[in-house]
Amino acid sequence: MGFIQSIKEEINIIRERDPAIHTNWEVFLYPSFKAVMMYRTAHKWYVNGHYFWARWLSQRAVRKTGIEIHPGAQIGKGLFIDHGSGVIIGETTIIGDNCTLYQGVTLGGTGKEQGKRHPTIGNNVMISAGAKVLGSFKIGDNSKIGSGSVVLHEVPPNSTVVGVPGRVVERRKKTAPQETLDQCNLPNPVEEDILKLQKANEQLARRLYALEEELNYRKMQHENAEIIEKKK
Repeated sequence: MGFIQSIKEEINIIRERDPAIHTNWEVFLYPSFKAVMMYRTAHKWYVNGHYFWARWLSQRAVRKTGIEIHPGAQIGKGLFIDHGSGVIIGETTIIGDNCTLYQGVTLGGTGKEQGKRHPTIGNNVMISAGAKVLGSFKIGDNSKIGSGSVVLHEVPPNSTVVGVPGRVVERRKKTAPQETLDQCNLPNPVEEDILKLQKANEQLARRLYALEEELNYRKMQHENAEIIEKKK
């Protein structure tokens, strides 16, 4: 793909997923545009063994955009990083096509392990603001990671993950998250658990009340029987 075609593709991606943009010229001001374009160049240098210059360009991109993409990462087409500040993408990360990341996302490792140590992100995945995906495992295609989640284990395709640590709370039909980019209307497992506990407590209270009533009734029967017996 030529340089001009790459720019056109980035413009289309940003305009498609950000309703705040009004003209093509605004795209050139976007941190996502600058970071991704600089990554593409740095990655070519990295693959060709020019490690110092690749890292120099990637660090320059960090200073300009607040987005840190290691030049060794493998990123497919259609990546959009909304707002972008604080996004970190590690060296052995693999990202599929048409993914969306929000500010504060970390795709990181878990320690000093060697080899593949960062996550693999499938196609059409949305990772919401502040989420952390840590370790060498896969996030399945068409999945959605909720804001602030910490994901430490593999996620099946078409899943929604929320919480710390992250857990799958919903499996959907095959739909791409970027169709709505909805970060808010996600299942809340904590609220659901609290509601279940409240319901269980109410049921337990009703059973205890019924048992108490039965004991009082039997006690009264026993006392009446004793009174009758004494009168005899």
